[in-house]
Amino acid sequence: MATSLIQKYNVPGPRYTSYPTVPYWEHEHFSSETWIETLKKSFLQSNSTEGISLYIHLPFCESMCTFCGCHKRITKNHDVEHPYIEALLKEWKLYCSILGETPIIKEIHLGGGTPTFFSTKNLEDLINGIFAHAKKSDAYEFSFEGHPNNTTRAHLQKLFDLGFRRVSFGVQDYSETVQNAINRHQSFHNVAKVTFWAKEIGYTSIGHDLIFGLPFQKLEDVIDTIEKTKSLQPDRLAFYSYAHVPWIKGNGQRGFRDEDVPKDDAKRELYEVGKQLLFEHDYHEIGMDHFALKTDSLYTSFKNNRLHRNFMGYSASKTQVMIGLGVSSISDSWYSFAQNEKNLDDYYQLLEWNKLPVVKGHLLTREDLIIRKHILNLMCQFETSWSDVDDYLDEIPQIVAQLHEMEKDGLLIILPSGIRVTEEGKPFVRNICMAFDVRLKRKLPATSLFSMTV
Repeated sequence: MATSLIQKYNVPGPRYTSYPTVPYWEHEHFSSETWIETLKKSFLQSNSTEGISLYIHLPFCESMCTFCGCHKRITKNHDVEHPYIEALLKEWKLYCSILGETPIIKEIHLGGGTPTFFSTKNLEDLINGIFAHAKKSDAYEFSFEGHPNNTTRAHLQKLFDLGFRRVSFGVQDYSETVQNAINRHQSFHNVAKVTFWAKEIGYTSIGHDLIFGLPFQKLEDVIDTIEKTKSLQPDRLAFYSYAHVPWIKGNGQRGFRDEDVPKDDAKRELYEVGKQLLFEHDYHEIGMDHFALKTDSLYTSFKNNRLHRNFMGYSASKTQVMIGLGVSSISDSWYSFAQNEKNLDDYYQLLEWNKLPVVKGHLLTREDLIIRKHILNLMCQFETSWSDVDDYLDEIPQIVAQLHEMEKDGLLIILPSGIRVTEEGKPFVRNICMAFDVRLKRKLPATSLFSMTV
């Protein structure tokens, strides 16, 4: 990749797990009542045809990983487990009373934090409690994130018995120097152990999360990590850029100096070499920073134009409704977003008052919905079209004018009524999406809110 292109396009930009992105939500037009209204509307439209998704946030971790940008609570006290499970189930019951008819659940994702911080008994109580008020879709897909150091075979077996078939393990990097810097100590042995257990038990999709651009990370570290990963043959991989945003995450990303983090050409080389190695090992690029073997459902979904992206990341299928349970979780009714209280004590208090713990959100305008569709198309299929009048915006001419420079640089092809991202343009898909982001253009932040795009 040309150095000049990296220097030109390496700017702060959103990752677009949603549109509008959270900093541009208009909270003044939002309330719990409007959230409930849009949720019920969307639920009635889609529950019987495609079901709903649940994202369940399990925030507890025993130690702080300094690369992490997630909402978490550090503790070694496992007495926190049971009260939290009870709170999650109370929140779910509140939602079920609002929805009226029995929810049909297509997707569940347990995220964190560290979901495997919780005992198998508490995880079983959680899932059984969810289905005391819901049904499984015939095409359900349940997944969870596992920490290689504390995921036991009992965890994997119990969750498999409860219907989970996909698991992702956070690997990041195998270099001891890098692990010391990010306070994430785990051996290849531990990752191999949980990966082989998952294969033996019968999981159909095993994922590994890798990160490039970590402090002190060198090219040989990325090569070594990918070669070790290849030996374990996970079905899918996330190979994504470390988001260095210490001005937002505070001390959580101050375990090293800014100059210890690879930048610009050095960082991009880590990705380019890593990506080429993945291609040589039969992994195929799926959306942004994701790769999969041809046998994985994510690859099939990408090829069949069914890939979807939301707050849970990339998904092999789409549901119109995604309900987030737990502290800081974000929900999506398609017509609006809603985020839960981030403070754990306040989250508990709202549930004690029999109130949904929703504290902020955004109602999507017609313009938002159209732009959201284009950004999803670009993120999931690397192309989009406005040939349908319902997909056209008055701003399209200005957007196309802005994209001409990227076309000259070989990043995309402008078609009569759409655009297609080239192979050279895939690393810059966030930049291309930013051309459609009218809210970003209208209200540039006073301070940097986002990580760098390259």
